[in-house]
Parts: sequence; C-alpha cells; structure tokens
Amino acid sequence: MAHRLLVRRIWTLSVKDLRCLPASTSSFSTSLRSSTTPLSFLSPKHTLPSSLPHTSRREVSFNVQDHEDFTERVINSELPVLIDFHAQWCGPCKILGPRLEKAVAKQKGKVAMAKVDIDDHTDLAIEYGVSAVPTVIAMRGGDVIDQFVGIKDDEALESFVSKLVGQ
Repeated sequence: MAHRLLVRRIWTLSVKDLRCLPASTSSFSTSLRSSTTPLSFLSPKHTLPSSLPHTSRREVSFNVQDHEDFTERVINSELPVLIDFHAQWCGPCKILGPRLEKAVAKQKGKVAMAKVDIDDHTDLAIEYGVSAVPTVIAMRGGDVIDQFVGIKDDEALESFVSKLVGQ
C-alpha cells in the first residue's frame, strides 16, 4: 500500500514541484536538500545561445486576420500574391487549398498565398466580388491580374501560379 502511495506521489509531480528541485544534482544527498535557487525550465540560462544563426523562414501561406492585415500583407506586398477565398464548410475548398499551397511552394518564395475565410471576412469577399467558393484571385502590386472559381488540376494550378510570377 505504501508503495502505491509513493508511486502515485512521484507520478503526479507537478511543474511547481519540479521548479523547487535544486539546480545542482552532484550527489543524491545534496539533491534532497532544499535549494534557494529553484530550477526553472523557462529561465534565460536554458535558451539557445546567441551565437547560433537565426533564420527567418517565409511562410508559404498565411491566414488574413482583418482588413488592415489584408492591406498590409496582400495589397502592399512586394511579391505577387494568390488569394484563396474559402469557407470551412466547403468541400472543394478543402481539396483545392493544399494543392494550391503545393503549387505556391514550388515557386520557392517568388509568390505568397493569402487565405481568406469568407465567413470571417465577408467584407473582403464582397469587395472582390466573390460569389462562390473556392475563388482564387492573383494580385501583383495591388492589382488583380487573374482569377478562377472552382477546382483545377495540378497542371492548371502550376500554370496559373507561373503566369502570376511571370515565367
């Protein structure tokens, strides 16, 4: 019975209990003594060294948060942008989205992809004349270059994206 209680106590150690463990564990007897310096897994000592290079990875696609975010990341973008107007309930959107991301990823950073949920951003859908989903609009320099509604095969998607990039 005592064995079960001991196992249960060890098994249910909380993060708070772990932070009270001593930082130095040179021997078993010293690890049992209480320490004034709690071990914190979030302390600056446990972060990555500053000598490691920091790389910023450009996302293949991003979700538009609001109208201001759309203006900043799509209209004012230096890269050409594909805008995927979709909805959570739309079956064809769920098929097209990953295939479109794959076509954009093949361009290796030459084009960005913005995803706009029409239920969350009805104003943007109305502004760009979206009457059915999925609707994909290609923009360069804030101007609409091309668009399509519905699903396309992989070759047609790659051709659409390449045309936007200018290849």
